Amino acid sequence: MDKLSKCAANYVPLTPINFLQRAGSVYAGRYSVISDGTRFTWKETHERCCLLASSLRSLNIAKNDVVSVLAPNIPALYEMHFAVPMAGAVLNAINTRLDANNISIILRHSEAKIFFVDYQYVPLAQEALRLLIPGSHDSLLAESSMPLVVVIDDINTPTGIRLGELEYEQLIRNGNPGYIPYELEDEWDPIALNYTSGTTSAPKGVVYSHRGAYLSTLSLILQWELGSEPVYLWSLPMFHCNGWTFTWGIAARGGTNVFIRNTSALDMYRAISEHKVTHMCCAPTVFNILLEAESSERRQITSPVQILTGGAPPPAPLVEEVEKLGFHVTHAYGLTEATGPALVCEWQAKWNQLPRNDQAMLKARQGISVLTLADVDIKDMETMVSKPRDGESVGEIVLRGSSLMKGYFKDPEATSKAFKNGWFLTGDVGVIYPDGYMEIKDRSKDVIISGGENISSVEVEKALYKHPRVLEAAVVAMPHHHWGETPCAFITLKKGSVGEKEDVQEGDLIAHCRKNLPHFMVPKKVVFLEDLPKTSTGKIQKFQLRELAKKLPSSENVVNKRSPQVKSQPSHYVHHHPHEQVLAMSRL
Repeated sequence: MDKLSKCAANYVPLTPINFLQRAGSVYAGRYSVISDGTRFTWKETHERCCLLASSLRSLNIAKNDVVSVLAPNIPALYEMHFAVPMAGAVLNAINTRLDANNISIILRHSEAKIFFVDYQYVPLAQEALRLLIPGSHDSLLAESSMPLVVVIDDINTPTGIRLGELEYEQLIRNGNPGYIPYELEDEWDPIALNYTSGTTSAPKGVVYSHRGAYLSTLSLILQWELGSEPVYLWSLPMFHCNGWTFTWGIAARGGTNVFIRNTSALDMYRAISEHKVTHMCCAPTVFNILLEAESSERRQITSPVQILTGGAPPPAPLVEEVEKLGFHVTHAYGLTEATGPALVCEWQAKWNQLPRNDQAMLKARQGISVLTLADVDIKDMETMVSKPRDGESVGEIVLRGSSLMKGYFKDPEATSKAFKNGWFLTGDVGVIYPDGYMEIKDRSKDVIISGGENISSVEVEKALYKHPRVLEAAVVAMPHHHWGETPCAFITLKKGSVGEKEDVQEGDLIAHCRKNLPHFMVPKKVVFLEDLPKTSTGKIQKFQLRELAKKLPSSENVVNKRSPQVKSQPSHYVHHHPHEQVLAMSRL
């Protein structure tokens, strides 16, 4: 065949920015944004993004410069997912739950040129920036590297809060209406920089390419069957893997973004009812918020709401309970390095004939690879040999495909360790069934080895979740003089009437596990916590629980014994402020 060449007509670099340009034209009159009293159409959103991109360029933002933002789920953060790359720059959405020190580390490491800050987070940003001031005790940056700060004020009722002279809407007003967006030449160029939560070490900067973001977006809107004109509720933080790429995906389908600052039961139920929400994403922890809602907070769900959930494997009883409320659950698995979800539990029509409990168990699986992954597998890390597809042989989950990260920013050593023999190593262990569906069994570091037997902490947690009073469960290894280590369970109970908690005792849960697990897997100790310690993205901090377990006495022969309440660090799902954002997802 004659040699054929690329040209401007037959080759255009893949980028999710094209979704907005298309939406602004073909969905021009549809609502793109609903946020309190704010309404924008796709034509208006496209125009606002062009104006903001123009202002960024006038502030000397150049190709591959990093633009950081500290904000909850608001229209401005959504617009920046398009405007920043339209200026040729790289978006760094910072986790709003981080402390000032971690934010300073990210600003320094990313070399952010501009730092957008929502008015709610100005005090936190001030403290983070103080740590960067040259000459201060904890100085992290040279003066020339200090980012320019822009405050995002409330668009409906401005507060007047400032941190410098610039304000977001001011940049929109000052933009050039005739601005022509930066023309991408290489789809491998970076589009976003997301930092891992850093549970045991400093956070790593994960770099996404335009190509990877585009492909990952297509995978999810196809496999979740998003359809046209979805109404999407932002219960998932946008800083989390860029909202699992649904920031770009809703534009691709001409949908409507519904924003809420606080992921509380009241706000979620109200938004679902008022705006006829069709889709939302969240962690299983948000299921508990919905299920534990007071009657005054609830609204009747008149049409099914599709939920894509990721994180800790949701126990089947929890899936079953939340579906009774009017939600339809699809489970996904992913991690920051995979640009969000990498596996989706794609539903099969034949499963509709199964009993509800069996359906819930299938939905709790992590599923099959997203469309744009070339391959996924379960491998022995010593030999890199694939494990049998028998649903029992445990190995590490490995991924391969164009939707994976480019690598870790400024960290070639960590990047090299993550990629091995043509595969990305997730650090999660699981099994693969004959039908190709995968199920996570544990993080490799969380497997408990007791007397030579490997115990999956996830399997023990699943058994604990079957108890009607268990709200959250985390199982870790506890040192044991004979077995080396044994399972120790940390439990948060569901809300009950006054005095009811005392009816659930350590011995009760151990006896419950004995009915549902092999004897060697049964926890030897149960500790009741008011809240399980979590990272800033809602991951349970098992390393903290392991340290606590080391200090606990073993209880081999517990009979109806109640362990004392132990105070943990406050959960990141407890609402201490009406504007606080609930953070979701574990590996994602």
